[in-house]
Amino acid sequence: MADKKLKQKEDRSNGKSAEPVPVPRLHERYLNVVRPKLVKDFQLRNIHEAPMLTKIVLNVGMGEAPKNAKLLDAAVAELGAITGQRPVVTRARKAISNFSLRAGMAIGASVTLRRSRMWEFLDRFVTLTVPRIRDFRGLPTRSFDGRGNYTVGLKEQMVFPEVDYDKIEKIHGMDITFVTSTSRDDMAKALLRELGMPFSGDPAVVI
Repeated sequence: MADKKLKQKEDRSNGKSAEPVPVPRLHERYLNVVRPKLVKDFQLRNIHEAPMLTKIVLNVGMGEAPKNAKLLDAAVAELGAITGQRPVVTRARKAISNFSLRAGMAIGASVTLRRSRMWEFLDRFVTLTVPRIRDFRGLPTRSFDGRGNYTVGLKEQMVFPEVDYDKIEKIHGMDITFVTSTSRDDMAKALLRELGMPFSGDPAVVI
């Protein structure tokens, strides 16, 4: 809602007539298909009790960043291209002498997606990125944290079509955490499955 109001405000300031911002495809599917199904399957009292996706966090750890700032710059640029949002550089909270690490050193980058960008990223992730994973046999189901959140680890950033292979400084992985409004893993899994997440052993869901 905030994104929609901001867009309309910008249009008015530019002398344009305000046009409704299209609802992302997966958000529309959640509202019209997934949410009613979850209410029925889990015998919830109303739609407001149905779990929903609240944010997606992408995190890249770059242990060599203190010695090679160029690697971190490349990771930041890649995350920006993948998400369409400016990443935040993460820094060490405390010093670790064995790793020559001082508190405050840049050691990675992260992005937190909400609202429209979250839905659009999820759509691209399940339809474009996941099929590019080598030897893919489904996403593991053991990566729920017991509080309704799911984290998947990727070994290579090259699975994202937004990443230019010729500009890669170094192959690295990343963690992607899907945060939901429920504290139950079974409800979170059902939510993500209906949104197209291809879990191992589950039948494919057409979205």
